[in-house]
Amino acid sequence: MAGTIDYYYSHLSPWSYLGHQRLINAAKQANTTINFRPIDAGKVFAASGGLPLAKRPVQRRNYRLAELRRWRDESGLALNLQPKFHPTPDRCSAQIAIAAQLMGLDIGALSFALMRGCWAEDENLADEDTVAAIATAEGLDGPALLERSKSEDVAARFEQYTDEAIEAGVFGMPWYIVDGEPFWGQDRLFFVEKKLGL
Repeated sequence: MAGTIDYYYSHLSPWSYLGHQRLINAAKQANTTINFRPIDAGKVFAASGGLPLAKRPVQRRNYRLAELRRWRDESGLALNLQPKFHPTPDRCSAQIAIAAQLMGLDIGALSFALMRGCWAEDENLADEDTVAAIATAEGLDGPALLERSKSEDVAARFEQYTDEAIEAGVFGMPWYIVDGEPFWGQDRLFFVEKKLGL
């Protein structure tokens, strides 16, 4: 049985959104701890040769939409293929999630709510009031989390997670490392589950 899962993701990644709850469910079933690591997708792409969506060839962008349709239908999750506020910077949503983590709150549930905000509800995850409102809707103290998210230790943790991802060879989101073995993409969760003994 695996001991831990290092989970590198961005709230602005639809693939992270599509696989997020399945990962949490698998970890619970396997009695395995998830180390949640929201990261700066832009820095990871820059370090690994990836391109932001707007700079990818039209063929790749079109195929991405076809795959999103398939995975949306397969998962049953609400997903807007072209949300109003995408792409936006990762920092605001990542840091409020990290603030929750450092305060001992459920970062997994909050991250899913943030992802749903972007991908199903056309919320702007770069807007402070919006992310605080999403946290409040999850039963948390949104204003307090927002205040904590602006602290130096939270900003440092965001940078740390991003640097760890680059060091670990991450080049896309979501990325799972199970006892040292890497898996890229929510479509690899079948193999993650096998690794967990499920």
